[in-house]
This record gives sequence, structure tokens and C-alpha cells, in this order.
Amino acid sequence: MKTMKKYLLNSFGVLTIFLTCHLVAQAQATRTWISGVGDDVNPCSRTAPCKTFAGAISKTAAGGEIDALDPGGFGAVNITKAITFDGQGTLASILASGTNAISINAGATDVVIIRNLTINGGGTGIKGINFIAGGALHVENCTIFNFNAATGLGIDFEPSAASQLFVVNTSVRNNVAGGILVRPGASGTAKVSIEHVQLDNNLFGIRAENGAQVSINDSSASGNTKNGFLVFSSVGSVEMNLERCVAKNNGTNGVSSVGANSIIRISYTTVTGNGSGLTPASGGQIITVLQGADRTNFIGGNGTDGAATGAISRQ
Repeated sequence: MKTMKKYLLNSFGVLTIFLTCHLVAQAQATRTWISGVGDDVNPCSRTAPCKTFAGAISKTAAGGEIDALDPGGFGAVNITKAITFDGQGTLASILASGTNAISINAGATDVVIIRNLTINGGGTGIKGINFIAGGALHVENCTIFNFNAATGLGIDFEPSAASQLFVVNTSVRNNVAGGILVRPGASGTAKVSIEHVQLDNNLFGIRAENGAQVSINDSSASGNTKNGFLVFSSVGSVEMNLERCVAKNNGTNGVSSVGANSIIRISYTTVTGNGSGLTPASGGQIITVLQGADRTNFIGGNGTDGAATGAISRQ
């Protein structure tokens, strides 16, 4: 009898461990799914999708992916681990009235990918993407707009440590406090790559501050209230490289470099229709890149065209 009882207890223990492991595995799938007609009590499988990103993220393993099955508004979300959000092939959106749409406070090596999403602040949203910590953030094929709270930003990238930001094929527009802000914390640095991005009708297009290194290709900053492309240094160095870019119809400056440790290099770039074209201030530098005798840039048609502080030759 004792032997049988011991056997049953052992069997029960093994079964309990098995079921626990099975449930954990279910809760942390590598790929999960959301749907406009889903339910967050579901396991977020292909046939039983969740309703929101917040509901799905707790059931998705670190490094996993959440995909949208069909059109829907999938809600604001906080991210604390490596993850991919993908709305490819459907109208996947986040409406974030009065709050941040996506907040990221992840681990030092975690990579977060936001792909194929429409992120709408609804006129009262605070920030489209608020990045605090993580190894890297990729924003691909997204539209971020209407974040019109007093601090409303399209992308606020303020890493507390060394981090990277990549923005590709994305529109950031109509955000009352600015398009993209790159402002590393006191112990942070930011390496930023921006390609094929439109920064329109914000307070500013992009502003980079102390500890930031920014490269921008084939992108435009147009119709912003103040600056199109701005670097600003107070205690650390900051640099920006513009190639094949356009700064057009911005209210204050098309391209501005402020502070003794600030530098912008421009190549094959058009600066026109702005209050002022090139504006170096407080020791900031704007360097034009020469191709032989060709200056490669067009600076004209601004209220004041301004002038670069120097030139370098293309190697």
C-alpha cells in the first residue's frame, strides 16, 4: 500500500511538472497572432488570436514576433524585451489618445522591431514611440502622426545607455512637439540611421543632441514650424550627415547646427523655401561636401540662404 501511494505521488508530481512546462510553453510562443475580432483570453495562436499587442506580448517569447491577421486597432503597449511587431498585409494600427502608443524599456542587448504599423495619436497622444532603453530599435514602413499633447513627439529616442535607432520608409508628421528627437541620457549614446523618411508639419523634423551620431539619406524635412534638421550640443559632441536630403519650407531654419561641439555635413542636399537656409550658431559647424569643383548642394530661395562654415572634398 505504501509503495502504491508513493508511486501515485511520484506520478502526480511528474504530471504536475509536465503540465506546468506545457502551460509555460504555451504562454511563451515564438510567434503569436492578433486580430480585430480576437480576444486576449485566447492563446494568441493562428486560429485563436488575441485582440491587442498588450495581450499578446505576455504570451510571446523574448525575440519572438507578433503578427496582425486582419485590420484592427491593437492598443498601446509597453515593451520590456526583444520583440517584433508586424502588421504587413493588413491595416494594423495603434490609436493612442492621451498616452504613449509604444513605450520601450528593454534590456541592454534587446532588439525591438516595429514594422508596417499606423500609429495615430488621435490629437491628444503623447508620444508615438517612447524609447528609454534597449540595444536597438528598428522602425520600418510605419506612419506616425497626430501626437498633439504638449510633449507630443513622433519618436522620442532617449537611451540611458549605448543604443541604436534605424528608421526606414516611414512618415512622421503632424506632431506638435516634434518629429524625431534623439537625446541620449547622461550615460547614453545613440547611433542613428534614417533612410527614405518624411518629416513633415511637426514642430521640427529631427533634432539630435549630446552623444548622438546621425546619418540621414534620401529623406526630407518639410513644412515644420521651426527647424528641418537640427543638431544641438551643450556638454557633449553631436554630429549629423545629410546625403540626398531636402529641407524645404520650414519656418525657422532648414539646416541648423548649434553649440561648439555640433557639426552637420551636407552632400547632394537641397535647402530651399525656409526662413533661413543654413544656420550655424554658437560655434556650431555646417560643412559642405565638394565633388571636385561641384559643391553638390543647392542652397537657394530661402528668406536668408546663410552659409556653411567650411568644406571638405569627397574622397
